[in-house]
Amino acid sequence: MSADVVIVGGGLEGVAAARCLAGRGVSVTVLERATIGSGGTGKSSGIVRCHYGVPSLAAMAWKGTELFENAQDVLGQDVGFRRTGYVVGVGAQNAAALRANLEMHKGLGIDVREIGHDEVKEMWPAAYTDDFAAFGYEPYGGYGDAYSTAQAFAAAARRDGAVIRQGAEVASIVAESGKVTGVLLADGEFVAADVVVLAAGPWSVALAAPLGLALPIRAMREQIMLIDPGEHLGDIPVLSDLVSLQYVRAETGGKLLFGNSDLSEPEWADPDAYRNRAETSFMERTAARLEHRFPGLINAGFTGGYAGCYDVTPDFNPIIGPAGPDGLVVAAGFSGHGFKISPAVGELVADLVIEGDSLDPQVPAADFRFTRFAEESPLTSTNPYIGAGEMR
Repeated sequence: MSADVVIVGGGLEGVAAARCLAGRGVSVTVLERATIGSGGTGKSSGIVRCHYGVPSLAAMAWKGTELFENAQDVLGQDVGFRRTGYVVGVGAQNAAALRANLEMHKGLGIDVREIGHDEVKEMWPAAYTDDFAAFGYEPYGGYGDAYSTAQAFAAAARRDGAVIRQGAEVASIVAESGKVTGVLLADGEFVAADVVVLAAGPWSVALAAPLGLALPIRAMREQIMLIDPGEHLGDIPVLSDLVSLQYVRAETGGKLLFGNSDLSEPEWADPDAYRNRAETSFMERTAARLEHRFPGLINAGFTGGYAGCYDVTPDFNPIIGPAGPDGLVVAAGFSGHGFKISPAVGELVADLVIEGDSLDPQVPAADFRFTRFAEESPLTSTNPYIGAGEMR
């Protein structure tokens, strides 16, 4: 079997790339060891926001917002996107950085504005807001379903001729004389290809290593809590609370999803063997944050929790681009940003494979180059937030 491009990994980024490549006439085969979206994709919190201090990431997220908003027309099916709006609140030490980021976003064409305490209280009546100094608001923000989005990308790729093989575990990427020639499956089958896109999340590291390519990616465990607010909250926006270092969004059945925004002390994990449940210590910390931020929710209670893993790089930003032998393109290390930028990731990978560079001037391919780590030139925010720099 052969293809122009083999994509290793059937998570969100792999099938996003397959959709864009197949849509541009490239012969593509996706090889997924389990099922589409069965890895980190299914654990995504699904937050949709453009609020980044890295301009290229903000621009990519804005592209994602446009696709999610029009998924029924573009992909032919709903992807679970709910446009609730997105609010980010900061303390006094981060107010200047927030305003600088909002101006940068406006320059990129993103619909965003600063709002005041009164507007936030209208959106979140149960919230305590006195310790916030400034807020940014994105009316097109919200949340979606990463697993449904992956299925929609895969279906679109198939319609344009892509072959997607599930239960097809890749044992190794094969290269000869400094150029990839294809991949070898665990069952011994060889799949020939001129280009291999390595999009296997934290599992990319082991596949790259035999090629002499040391990808600086580690799996980081993060926990999520689900809460019954005890009352109907209406159409609430996503809230990124950069004072208490948490994020909150609506969940199905009237519940709330609470996640952690303090990644300063990572919990490294084995992506094949980590604790899938939220722990008592995290529940207690979430309870304290909940009581402080939402004193109006007097009847709130926990209903469950779980854990997942980010594939994290040293600068908390992805690697997207050529690396190692000629013909290998890496798309991994998304560090929690992957869902919201996945439509733009697909476009960037297709640009790199077909054209050798990004076609979007707002998304320079050089930003995501693998060599930035050896060059000691990390991709970081131009306006970082004290206490929450990793995810911004």
